[in-house]
Amino acid sequence: MSTTIASNLMTADELLKLPRGQFRYELLDGVLHTMSPAGFNHGAHCSTIGMFLALFVRQHRLGVVLGAETGYILRRDPDTVRAPDASFVSTATLNRVGRPTRGFFVGAPDLAVEVLSPDDRPAYVDEKTRDWFAAGTQAVWNIDPRQKTISVYRAPDDFLVLNAADTLDGSAVLPGFLCPVKDIFDQPV
Repeated sequence: MSTTIASNLMTADELLKLPRGQFRYELLDGVLHTMSPAGFNHGAHCSTIGMFLALFVRQHRLGVVLGAETGYILRRDPDTVRAPDASFVSTATLNRVGRPTRGFFVGAPDLAVEVLSPDDRPAYVDEKTRDWFAAGTQAVWNIDPRQKTISVYRAPDDFLVLNAADTLDGSAVLPGFLCPVKDIFDQPV
C-alpha cells in the first residue's frame, strides 16, 4: 500500500535524487507515492525468488536479474517509475535499450515479479500488472505469500494460478527455468 504525496508533478530525475532509507518510492504519472520499507517475510520471499532466477540466468548467460526496488521508467511526460520486487532483463533487451551507467532503466523488464504485501488491494495489484504489460514486459509473476500461490501472467487478462503442488515454468521469457512453487514458500529457518 502506498501513500500519494500531492504537489507539482515530479520527474524520474527528481525521484532519483530523493533520500533513501526511510521510505521506498514509485512515481505514477508524475505523482510521488511512498511506501514503508518491506517487512521481514516479504524480503525473504523477494530474496528467494531472486536467488532462483539469478542462478538460472547467470548459468545460462541470459541477461541480468535485478533485486527489489530497482526502478524502471515505464512512461515519460509525466514520468512513471515502477519498482518490482525482482526482475529479469534479457541480453536482447539490454542490447536493444542499453545498460544504464547510472539511474533507472529506461523501459520495462522482460519479467517483473511482485510479492504481494498483506495490505495490497486487488485493484492496486491489477494496475501494477497492467502497467508492466503496457510498457512491454512479457511476463509478470505475482507471488501471494498468504495464499502460497503464484499468479503467472502472460498478458493482463491471460494468467494461471499455481499452488504448492505446481512447478513455476519460465515459458518463453526464461525457457528451461523450472522451480517447484513450494520451494519459493519454504523458509529453512
